Amino acid sequence: MKLEVFADAQVVARRGAERIAAAARAAVAARGRFALALSGGRTPWAMLRALAGEDVPWPAVHVFQVDERIAPAGDPDRNLTNLRASLMGAPLAPEQIHPMPVEGADLEAAAREYARMLPPVFDLIHLGVGTDGHTASLVPGDAVLQVADRDVALSGPYQERRRMTLTYPALDRARQILWLVTGADKAAILVRLHDGDRSIPAGRVRAERARALVDRAAAAALERT
Repeated sequence: MKLEVFADAQVVARRGAERIAAAARAAVAARGRFALALSGGRTPWAMLRALAGEDVPWPAVHVFQVDERIAPAGDPDRNLTNLRASLMGAPLAPEQIHPMPVEGADLEAAAREYARMLPPVFDLIHLGVGTDGHTASLVPGDAVLQVADRDVALSGPYQERRRMTLTYPALDRARQILWLVTGADKAAILVRLHDGDRSIPAGRVRAERARALVDRAAAAALERT
């Protein structure tokens, strides 16, 4: 994994936006389309707001979700709620954002439906990592970690919500993985991610196409080694 350390979370957000914009321009020039998958959590919100001001070929961009909580439309727990708010400044038509269908009664059928909507290969997937080593909604000890025959699956309850998530096969086919990791509370887990520790879910994501943008607080333990 390539790792870049920046002064603080604001700089990480700006650099992340620049990386996504550059990837979008390259993908559209090469293939006419840019397929982007975005994770939830607070870390990417500033990056997505910055992305709205970058030079991006927006008409050719399609945004998918890496994971989503099973919750009603508009619920503040929904990743989609914050994703849309953060991208409000970007000229994206509603049909360019592809929400995970988590509101129906048959969630297994919904996961299969979303898998059919996905591109064969994502141009870029943004990921974060939790202090427990989870990424996407691939959480420690959950059966979803073993899913190898589907691109979208359901987790068990985690922090009081079930989740729909991309699985390792979908993540590992991506042309690029962009990790954003900020804050002193992520310092210990960043060492394990950087070292490819497969005992944590994040450590099982393929590293050779991955780049991690981190702030100095998160990188503190790495810089001491």
